[in-house]
Amino acid sequence: MAVKIRLRQQGRANRQTYRLVACDTHVKRDGKYLENLGWYDPFLAEKNAKINEEQTLHWLNLGAVMTEDAKKLIARIAPGVIKQWNEKREAKKVKFAAKRRAARKKAAAPAK
Repeated sequence: MAVKIRLRQQGRANRQTYRLVACDTHVKRDGKYLENLGWYDPFLAEKNAKINEEQTLHWLNLGAVMTEDAKKLIARIAPGVIKQWNEKREAKKVKFAAKRRAARKKAAAPAK
């Protein structure tokens, strides 16, 4: 099951609010979700969003993918989540590159 972190529409016409949710990729925009991670109300002037950073990181570590809008909202409200997620991705790339480098070196070494 592929999981996405995305915005789910709530509210009435011309007065939309949104929930940040983790859900299966095959579910409709306003359909069933696995977990509520936060909310966003574009009509409030101050404190118009709240995100549970711990749960968001949990889902990202499990392999969830953020949509563009969700990523922008998380970056604005909880930049620490994006920072930790990027650091983890970079560490993974470095580890894979070192592994690949060691394999190439082993293959290039003459057999005795």
